[in-house]
Amino acid sequence: MLTKTSLAGKESQYSHQNVLIVGGGPAGLATALMLAKRGWTNITVLEKRPTADYYEPDKSFNYLIDGRGQKFTDLFGLTRQLATLSVPGTEFYLTVIKPNGSRKTSKVPVVDPKRKTAYWIPRRAFVNLLYQEIEKNWSNHITVLFNTQCLEINKIEIDSEDAAKLEVFAQTNNNSKTKFEPDFLVGCDGINSIVRETLKKWDKSTSNRFEMKKFPSPSSGLRYKVLSLPPNFSLDHADKEHAVSTMAYGIRGAFRKRQRSLSLGLLPLKNPDEPRSANIITYPDHQIWQLKSGEEVYDFIGQAFPQLPINKILSLPEAERFAKSEGGYFPNPQYSSGLYFLFQQQLDKGIVLLGDAIHCFPPDIGQGVNSALEDVYILNEALEKSDDKLSDALPLYESWRLPDTKALIRLAQIAYPWQYNQAPVRKWLWSINFVFRLLLNRLLPHVFSPPAFFMIQNHQLSYQEIMVMAQRTTQRLYLLVLAIIFGFLLLPYFVYFKDIF
Repeated sequence: MLTKTSLAGKESQYSHQNVLIVGGGPAGLATALMLAKRGWTNITVLEKRPTADYYEPDKSFNYLIDGRGQKFTDLFGLTRQLATLSVPGTEFYLTVIKPNGSRKTSKVPVVDPKRKTAYWIPRRAFVNLLYQEIEKNWSNHITVLFNTQCLEINKIEIDSEDAAKLEVFAQTNNNSKTKFEPDFLVGCDGINSIVRETLKKWDKSTSNRFEMKKFPSPSSGLRYKVLSLPPNFSLDHADKEHAVSTMAYGIRGAFRKRQRSLSLGLLPLKNPDEPRSANIITYPDHQIWQLKSGEEVYDFIGQAFPQLPINKILSLPEAERFAKSEGGYFPNPQYSSGLYFLFQQQLDKGIVLLGDAIHCFPPDIGQGVNSALEDVYILNEALEKSDDKLSDALPLYESWRLPDTKALIRLAQIAYPWQYNQAPVRKWLWSINFVFRLLLNRLLPHVFSPPAFFMIQNHQLSYQEIMVMAQRTTQRLYLLVLAIIFGFLLLPYFVYFKDIF
């Protein structure tokens, strides 16, 4: 196993190459740290946001960093800092508040107490944790350029040498342009990755390696918006109860029709002075998307949640911002089968993709950031095995990661897609299947695996291993059902022959 000490002192013949990372989110900053600790020295990160801890209400969702994501934080000594900024999953309490004001608080059970503790942390706090590590220990290796967006990537042929070089153009918010000529280009720029789109144009094969392959999911197409509420906001009109930062809340609305029914979901925060993000997730035809002004939002939210003192906790400017915000859509589960690109006859030049640039899906299973951090961990192992030689490391990374990526997308389709109450009957049928698998696993643990959603939380299992176990259990369930049906069909014959003999 690679250690933090060995990483810090490592340097190879490739370490002084120019590295350009497009995207300064968790995957991008984690990759920069990984390369720096491997001894790479000329690393630049392009990030379009103005700061690492920039607050965007519609991007203010929480991460649950589980054991899979902690492979990275453990390797680079950040897990202790992560824990101090987070709410541990072992202390996850949920309060459900009904329209009549009644409340019920319960502790959400831990699936397996033996597994590593997972941590709830806001996105911007986690990104800032990575950035502060760069500023504190690796600023002589890594330069992060904020307010900078990648515009264009070109492959310039050098005929005399039968080779090529990369030219990348970026633009800052003051419209000034900068040209980079990296040896190693890393795409961590999300679902609409300009790096992947460029590779798709360059790809001359018929395999469509860099085309995102999309699959259906019951939660795909749902829309979400975030309502920003003040810290410790009041939970009742008498102002006796206030929200606790480390508590999760499910606030149920009074409307019952599908196009008006609404709930507010709030996840826990460690910092009691930080605004609370109330997540709203609905079908695209919900009335909330037709509200065009702050007054309309204010009135609708007030009617939907009579148990809350909306006039005290929702400001008109926030209602205006909410009305103007387009929110977002849950994407179809999708992946790219191409994870890298190499230049002919140039063993020290290459392009690699990580995170949402190669796999993206709705947040049903909480694996977006965890799978991205695991991508970085796997790339690190590939570089270690190849002594940082890109022509060997990048194909190895793809061969190790692509099977897991395919399995991850399938798990995103089936593991927990009905949790948003978008179809109560289908959710009920799915829940029966979920409970049935859980009971069979308790009765015959060596024959039937737990539900896939539970297995995902076991970081010692790869996504591919989880998918194989889930499929095997499905096959055995089919055989069990067929055996029961066959038994019922044969029952009259057994009775008949019993009477004869």
